[in-house]
Amino acid sequence: MTLAEENHLLLREGRKIIEALGKTLAPLVEVVLHDLTEPDHSVVAIANNLSGRRAGDAATEMGLARMADPDFPEVIENYANRFPDGRPAKSTSIGLKNSRGDYVAAICLNMDVSMLSAMTASLTQLMRIDVAAPPVPESLAPRRVEEVRDALERFAAARNTTPMAMTLDQRREAMRELAASGLLNLRRALTEVAQTLGVARSTVYTYLPENPA
Repeated sequence: MTLAEENHLLLREGRKIIEALGKTLAPLVEVVLHDLTEPDHSVVAIANNLSGRRAGDAATEMGLARMADPDFPEVIENYANRFPDGRPAKSTSIGLKNSRGDYVAAICLNMDVSMLSAMTASLTQLMRIDVAAPPVPESLAPRRVEEVRDALERFAAARNTTPMAMTLDQRREAMRELAASGLLNLRRALTEVAQTLGVARSTVYTYLPENPA
């Protein structure tokens, strides 16, 4: 195979890569194939055209630098760039060499990060949480009557006692907390309180905030 045939083969294979990457990364990433043997007409193929260039356009500064120096880095990834209309871009440039070590082609990826920046700003606004706390704590999980027992046990443990050993004042304070949290509105809440405190259900009514006796 002659060197010219090898170079042609590299460009032919490059076209397939450009087409596949373009379909995979659409619509945010422009993918360009450059023929580095033709600096004045280096653009061979372009997918997801975001820069407005066409096949036959000249090489960029990166391409010219790569053509001039065989030791130029083969891969330069994620560097800041800019489209002709000013939109910010993130670019990656991959040089392809022939068997003689000469640069023949380059595959370049240019991501339009302006679209992602706008999306990020929108998501940040969507996820924003106000600093001020709501009037009452809220959970979207369905509440279970077992939470009444858990709350009474936590209340008693914080006072170095057990639910059944709590004093009358402690029981009334615990009932006020249960009422404030909304747990007393649960079905069978008072029955759960009675079982946890070891008293009759009728006795529980004497602990309720509206029954101070």
